[in-house]
Amino acid sequence: MNPRPVNANARALDGRRRAVRALAAGLALPALPLRPAQAGFNFFTSEYTASRADLERELGKQFPQQRGYGGLVTVILREPQLGLDAAANRVQLAMALTLASPLMQPAEMPGRLTLSSALRYDPATLSLRLEQPRAEQLQLAGVTGADADRLQRVAAAVAQEALQGQALHTFRREDLTVGRKTYEIGAITVLADGVKVQLL
Repeated sequence: MNPRPVNANARALDGRRRAVRALAAGLALPALPLRPAQAGFNFFTSEYTASRADLERELGKQFPQQRGYGGLVTVILREPQLGLDAAANRVQLAMALTLASPLMQPAEMPGRLTLSSALRYDPATLSLRLEQPRAEQLQLAGVTGADADRLQRVAAAVAQEALQGQALHTFRREDLTVGRKTYEIGAITVLADGVKVQLL
């Protein structure tokens, strides 16, 4: 018996199928050895965004804080709450405050402090830090009049000094490295839901 002739169209179709399978297999492999995805890193725009949740978590680990003034007054800061003012490109911190002094009656006064701050990058510690924090509102319970004004000014000055340079977010070295390139930090932008930095 003579073998059945192979139809030319069938051969062509079979060749196309093999080519399609080979192409599909090739497309399944990455074209470039990209790094594993990291939270906040945008490879295409060279940006890194720290989310509000990440910032609040890091900030919370650094409180409570205590700072003295002239050996007579102590200010205790605790329970910080982060606000993000995208329009002003500033962060806001609202927190509980206690002003303590042996010269006062009572010796401790609770209060609330709200301040705002610009941000700067500190390359030595790979950190975003508060820059020139400014007390926007401070209230002390149980004191009024001229005494309240004086104590609030003292508490505000101590709090601003204590929070100058406060770390808001610290990068890991690998956050700033892709392959053999280590990025530098450029512009810092406060967003409604996080803080974005440009990687240079």
